[in-house]
Amino acid sequence: MAKYLISFPSAAMVVPEGQWEAVVRDSHAVIEEAKAAGVYVFGGGIDEAVLPVLVSADGSVTEGGYPWAPRLDGGFTVLELPSREEAVAWAARIAKACHCDQELRVFGFDPQS
Repeated sequence: MAKYLISFPSAAMVVPEGQWEAVVRDSHAVIEEAKAAGVYVFGGGIDEAVLPVLVSADGSVTEGGYPWAPRLDGGFTVLELPSREEAVAWAARIAKACHCDQELRVFGFDPQS
């Protein structure tokens, strides 16, 4: 089975006023379904109030991360699934619950992980 990253950038999640509680309820319900199905690995969101740091091999720390890279934010869910088709189906369920499209990526297998 492969691990799939299902994610969205913060700017993609535009929730009409008065619907935030429903989005929270529905997205948590999908995560609970993934847990019950035994496919949930982990999930969460980037804490955008905490700036990233870039840590070099010598241990030095630079505020802000890679200056040339796009900003990383939003929400992430990792599921372990037997097929891309099932990953697409779960991504669609999460998209419906979150009211925004989801990006789907597969993690490459690392035999040491």
